[in-house]
Amino acid sequence: MSSEQTPTPEATGPRPRRLTYAAMLAALEGLALVVGGVWILVLGLTGEPDDRQQAVTGGITLVVLALLPLLAARGLLGRRSWSRGPAVITQLMALPVAYNLLQADSMAIPAGIALAVVAVAALVLLVNPETTRALGIRGPGSPGNVEK
Repeated sequence: MSSEQTPTPEATGPRPRRLTYAAMLAALEGLALVVGGVWILVLGLTGEPDDRQQAVTGGITLVVLALLPLLAARGLLGRRSWSRGPAVITQLMALPVAYNLLQADSMAIPAGIALAVVAVAALVLLVNPETTRALGIRGPGSPGNVEK
């Protein structure tokens, strides 16, 4: 068995709430990307877009991008240590998007605020020591990280 399959001593108890909340936020972002992608795809196919090919490509791209946070959420719920990386990357990618939404002069501003709040909250939850321990991630210099 690999270390990914063998539960660590920290991972044998109940899942910490912070880890569950981080997984829920990542899943929420993934679902939002799926909904947005399907919406753009449907509008591109049934509506009168300026460029149908661009609308379809954009919709498919959003649906494919949704896989990253959805897989990360599943991994976080399963306490897989690999899942924190994709979850953190998702949050870091969401921050510039939130900033651009906040720069808009439209109804996108509330969406930018919501996205920024979710991304910052998820980052805080993901780097929390309790979450790190629950995922079995050891920092540099920790016991068990000695090279042989």
